[in-house]
Amino acid sequence: MLLKRVSLLRERVNDWSGYPFNVPTIASLCDLEIQKPVVFFVGENGSGKSTLLEAIAIHYGFGGEGGNRNFSSATTDSVRTVEPLAMALRVAFSRRTGRGFFLRAESFFNTATAIDALGTAGAYGGRSLHAQSHGESFIALAASRFNREGLYLIDEPEAALSAQRQLSLLVILHDLIKYCREVQVIIATHSPILLGYPDAQILSFDGGEIHEIEYTETPPYLLYSRFLADPQRYLNLLFEDEPPLRDDGE
Repeated sequence: MLLKRVSLLRERVNDWSGYPFNVPTIASLCDLEIQKPVVFFVGENGSGKSTLLEAIAIHYGFGGEGGNRNFSSATTDSVRTVEPLAMALRVAFSRRTGRGFFLRAESFFNTATAIDALGTAGAYGGRSLHAQSHGESFIALAASRFNREGLYLIDEPEAALSAQRQLSLLVILHDLIKYCREVQVIIATHSPILLGYPDAQILSFDGGEIHEIEYTETPPYLLYSRFLADPQRYLNLLFEDEPPLRDDGE
């Protein structure tokens, strides 16, 4: 493993009332122990999982929107709002190689544009990522670049990938871990498929404090299991308290 511990240096925080320090899981962060080569951040929207992942990426030298240490994409104000958190982190590594990649589904368009501008599409599957669908290009990048030692950070890949493509990503990650000695993968996700990767460390951001949970305790697993067991019954329960339409049809 490369990354061992993430700590928040509280003396470096100037304003606890502003984002992202007003997010409960960020405010309560002390020393987060990273114990496995594959780690998942899981939690409801707004729980801070993507925020912390992005801050780790920036701290490591990756672009806040995606990329690696050789190029980065950072065109939005949202990246700048996370930079104070990155500067307030202490990230302990067994060895800091500088290699790896930050893959962020939300801003993947900007990453693909940066790759085209550099003229390096040949190293990312042989053709422009813009000439492929979102999911195809996402997998093409992972298949081309996730094959060497380093730190790999992935934010909500299910936003780009179908269920079948998520399985393809699991195969890529399995080969990466199997054949590379110094490698670590951290993924923020809502996907019960990705969360099923064997022997991974799963860190929940729900409840105001980051804590480790088992796969079968994750909300995505529980929700999908209950829904798929009896979709009609689940929908009936979901809709039974639905308020009636207003007279004007709204």
